[in-house]
Amino acid sequence: MAKRRILVIWFPRLGVERVLRRRGAALPAPFAVVGDRNGAQVLVSVNPEAGALGLFEGQGLRDARAICPALDTVTQDERAEAAFLTVLRRWLGKYSPWVAEDAPDGVMLDLTGCAHLFGGEAALMEQVADECEAMGLTLRAGLADTPGAAWALARFAGRGGGGGAETRSGDDIAQEAHATRSKAVRRRAGPVAPAGPQGVIAPEGRARQMLGPLPVAALRLGADVVEGLARLGVRRIEDLAVLPRATLPKRFGPMVLRRLDQAFGLEIEPVTPAKAPLHFAARLSFPDPIGLLGDVEAGVDRLLPVLCAKLASRSRGARRVRLQAFRADGDVQVAEVGLARASDRVESIRPLLALKLGDIDAGFGIDMLRIEAVLTEPLMAVQFRARMGEDAAPVPQDTALDEIIGKLGTRLGAEAVTRFHPAESHAPERAFQVLAAAWSQPLGKPWEGCGRPRPLVMLRPEPVAGPEGPVPPKGFRWRRRDWVTRVATGPERIAPEWWLDRPEWRSGPRDYWRMETEDGTRLWLFYAHGGDVSGGGSVRGCLRERFLAKKSRRNLTQIPRSGVEPKSASDFAAISS
Repeated sequence: MAKRRILVIWFPRLGVERVLRRRGAALPAPFAVVGDRNGAQVLVSVNPEAGALGLFEGQGLRDARAICPALDTVTQDERAEAAFLTVLRRWLGKYSPWVAEDAPDGVMLDLTGCAHLFGGEAALMEQVADECEAMGLTLRAGLADTPGAAWALARFAGRGGGGGAETRSGDDIAQEAHATRSKAVRRRAGPVAPAGPQGVIAPEGRARQMLGPLPVAALRLGADVVEGLARLGVRRIEDLAVLPRATLPKRFGPMVLRRLDQAFGLEIEPVTPAKAPLHFAARLSFPDPIGLLGDVEAGVDRLLPVLCAKLASRSRGARRVRLQAFRADGDVQVAEVGLARASDRVESIRPLLALKLGDIDAGFGIDMLRIEAVLTEPLMAVQFRARMGEDAAPVPQDTALDEIIGKLGTRLGAEAVTRFHPAESHAPERAFQVLAAAWSQPLGKPWEGCGRPRPLVMLRPEPVAGPEGPVPPKGFRWRRRDWVTRVATGPERIAPEWWLDRPEWRSGPRDYWRMETEDGTRLWLFYAHGGDVSGGGSVRGCLRERFLAKKSRRNLTQIPRSGVEPKSASDFAAISS
């Protein structure tokens, strides 16, 4: 059985080199990435030019500006750096199938049984170093029998002084002053940018000897533990290894012995690779470029069954499908559609793509078509409803509605198709919520309202002029017109939600009336009793077509002018704008 071998690659300048790669050229001027650490702006990554001037990671931005006024800086983007590290991890997968990220700036590979494919361990590390140098990346690598030993060699070995960390100031660790020793230990607790060889290989079974001269910080211990060990004169791993094991956990916790055993191979530390993302795609290459819409449709008809078969094999359904047309001139035309419900059926995806195929410009011809399910969801099994004395029947699903939502979303945008859901609030304007239809499910049952009628259309309250007091006015003036009340129903008092600070409810509790004027117009009026701001009367809603016709005169259903109240929302005016 092959001996376990672990390779750890450390990218000490990952932050600055990611930015330089994005800009497309190296900057000769001193450059650094600035991040927030405990409320202070510090340097988290510096380029070699800045390091040559005495700048280092962890240094305050003000101190760095004082040393180098011409320092060029950018703010740290942790998400972008994590995504860049993920790209590097996937790229390093060609050397080993067992690759894991060592956040925030390292990658760990299990090379057991893999090194001979690249000419040995030294040749493999040299190839990795050459390819990273070609990409503009600085690295340090360590290869040993255990992940802990490889991590220590990558970040702390080969720095001179018996493997100790480099000194950034004139503090001498041998001085007797306690404060000076503590300050020096804190500065030496973490690794610094490399100045020595790019890789260190520990022969099989020699991890203990290789780790002995390294500082105790190489065991991945916390800064407080490293500082506490330094006060006792324990600065190297070999000094720590000879101490009585029973006393260390009592003083510094169990992690000290655990890290020591992991580095020496006495405790197994697994390398857990990232789970491979699900990938569903199919492509079709043509011997000659195509340019007719019918040819593109025929290609899609050949690709979709392959894609849907892959989805069905993993019990996944596509929510977003992307079609790429690679033209002969190198351009790529993209058509992307979204589905209201995850599906692995050709019949659900094909009509949506057909709406987008006309937007593809074939140019001088299309060499290849590629279709991919960029967003998928697990498909739920069909649910059955069964009761005593009844046959089992599947729970109905409104597939036709989902297809309509998908087609409308393809033409108008997924966020343009919405549906209403009830919300828990007595305030009329907050008794409902608007959700994207493609990302929400129907309520499945009638709304359980408050049992009282509500306006069909909610309007912004507009003040009215009338008699003062919480009584329905016999007449009032609104929008430079006099109105005469024929029937008033109410009041219904609604108090503001005290746990929410909403400006429109600062006028205090409201008394609502349903009003019908002499000409048949139906309005909702409320009287605010006053709170943080003064109250008064306002128009809240309207139920008759005369007011609504100002916004739209299409598809209006006339309401009878009798005094009979409508029984449901379907009896009111139907409006489309």
